[in-house]
Amino acid sequence: MLSLRSLLSQSIRKKKKKNNKIKHRNKLRRKCTSKKQNPIEEEEEIEEGFSLKSSSRSNSHGVQPLGNLYLNPGSVNSRNTGLGNLQILSDELLLDILALLGGTHLGILATVSKSFYVFANHEPLWRNLVLENLKGGFLFNGSWKSTYIFGFYKSFDDVKDDFGLSCLRVRDFYSDYLFQSWLCANLELKPEWLERDNIVRRRGISVEDFVSGFEESNKPVLLEGCLDNWPAIENWDRDYLVKLCGDLRFSVGPVEMKLEDYFRYSDRVREERPLYLFDPKFAEKVPRLGSEYEVPVYFREDLFGLLGNERPDYRWIIVGPAGSGSSFHIDPNSTSAWNAVIKGSKKWVLFPPDVVPPGVHPSPDGAEVACPVSIIEWFMNFYGATKTWKKKPIECICKAGEVIFVPNGWWHLVINLEESIAITQNYVSRRNLLNVLDFLQRPNASELVSGTRDRVNLYEKFKNTFEAFFPGTIDQLVKKAEEKKAKEKAPSFWDSVLDSNAGAFKFSL
Repeated sequence: MLSLRSLLSQSIRKKKKKNNKIKHRNKLRRKCTSKKQNPIEEEEEIEEGFSLKSSSRSNSHGVQPLGNLYLNPGSVNSRNTGLGNLQILSDELLLDILALLGGTHLGILATVSKSFYVFANHEPLWRNLVLENLKGGFLFNGSWKSTYIFGFYKSFDDVKDDFGLSCLRVRDFYSDYLFQSWLCANLELKPEWLERDNIVRRRGISVEDFVSGFEESNKPVLLEGCLDNWPAIENWDRDYLVKLCGDLRFSVGPVEMKLEDYFRYSDRVREERPLYLFDPKFAEKVPRLGSEYEVPVYFREDLFGLLGNERPDYRWIIVGPAGSGSSFHIDPNSTSAWNAVIKGSKKWVLFPPDVVPPGVHPSPDGAEVACPVSIIEWFMNFYGATKTWKKKPIECICKAGEVIFVPNGWWHLVINLEESIAITQNYVSRRNLLNVLDFLQRPNASELVSGTRDRVNLYEKFKNTFEAFFPGTIDQLVKKAEEKKAKEKAPSFWDSVLDSNAGAFKFSL
């Protein structure tokens, strides 16, 4: 086993590389009644109106928020007594150290004390071990630890789910970090998080109206009735997709899985950040899937298509359970996007390019974005602040059969309200062509460009190819953009009158 000094040094080096994440962990305060020995397990209502999902499991190992310790005079935090000299480490740093261990060493460490038992059984540790070692070749058994054990030790036939393993309840163990991880995995979305619906909705508008009203002005819109003729709307359910795709594997986070195995996982999982099926090659893997939907008429000018097979990734099938989704991000390569829900529903929160969402910290060059580790955590800690903002976010619930247009540069967060299946595509039109070209020629473009193997030469390839098909168009777009910018800066008639009057007044003095 590695020495403590070696583990610490490796963990510190590892943390220095985690510039893309800042974990905002606010302490949870919760009133406990003296009548209940473990009120967290028995109550379904949490302070501030939070409620647990009806299918939520009791708090793992009896971990309680740190605030409960201060409400129990005379109690001693067994977290500290069981860690010995390591109690001075934060929970996050301690878990980073344990993440350097393998399954066998974690199992041995869990026998040292009750505290190490709790930390060594932290589910994300076992999730990482499964994904790193078993890749996508696993059958989820209700918990990541039992999945790991069953994956490596087939003789454990009685390990049917996480209740097949002993689950020690530890008294007087207080940790905000561990408790919030469990809480975020089991909280229902508060109704007030879903109430605001201020997006513009349109049905049956012309392409010209879409371009002038939304694409040129770079504003989101929700379009209804665009998918009525898609075979996917009728066909794409679990049974159809599993039968059609068979043993083909699709991208799920860092691994690839069969659809049948992914649905097994999504049915049983209860975690803070569920794995999300997000595959950019689905139409190449299963051509029939690509033939059962068509690009809505509003988005058919896709200039990256001129590059043929050399274009960056641009279309994805998205499948995920309730609670899965994407935390705040801006779509790649300064492209615009559309997202069509085929089954289920999604909650969207969008901020314009000049408004950084609360709790989100992009690096100056835009190469990295630090934000809360989970979507639920962002809602818990930051959503309320947007109520008082002058520029409030655009929000909506996008249901099956609806399409949302996401303009280039807009920050957006998406969470599935139920099991959902969707198609999304990123595209370049003449309205955002100059933005894309500017993005592709940034000094650090090799770090920013995504979805292609040739990040360095994409700008030259795309520009040269476009000019070959549409000579002189870029110069025309640049001239038009400069005229528009000058017009926006020019004073109005009344401003001119006021300025001239002010000058005359000063001269008379």
